[in-house]
Amino acid sequence: MASRGAQENTKLRQNLEEQLDRLVQQLADLEECREDLEDEEYEETKNETIDQLKEFKDSLDKMTKGNVSLVDELNGMQLAIQAAISQAFKTPEVIRLFAKKQPGQLRQRLLEIKRDEKIGKLQSAMATAQCVEILTALKKLGESLSPEEEMYLQNNSSASLKQFEQVSGDLAAGDKVLDVAGSQVKDADR
Repeated sequence: MASRGAQENTKLRQNLEEQLDRLVQQLADLEECREDLEDEEYEETKNETIDQLKEFKDSLDKMTKGNVSLVDELNGMQLAIQAAISQAFKTPEVIRLFAKKQPGQLRQRLLEIKRDEKIGKLQSAMATAQCVEILTALKKLGESLSPEEEMYLQNNSSASLKQFEQVSGDLAAGDKVLDVAGSQVKDADR
């Protein structure tokens, strides 16, 4: 008992991160194999993964109510899951880096995307979408954006990213994030 739960918290956090990584990787694998799958099979698998994300988020909700020492980390994971469910972020890599709070790697990925667009390896529309996702993630992680990045973000954000940005302005506003996620999931099911 000398650790006062520190080891248990560390192990729990590690298990939660591994579960999130597994679900995000499942989404990434699904996107990579999309052309090999029939539309119905793709949608069914994607919906199953999103359902698993919802269940995972529900578990995090229960934990945040009972274990104060993990609240900040769990809220960060909740936001990443909310982004995946609401499809504010469509790139699994961005979801993963956001969940793990890795702004340096997000900045590096931003540079790689810009480079790939310049050399023609990545289409302009795809590059714009990924840059917007990364800039939004950086902003949510409290990173400073240059005036040019702010303008780029403002000019190119999708409606779902703007809604995610507005609602998730404060990590403590978990109920609002969950409400938005729920409404977006319901809209997607219609």
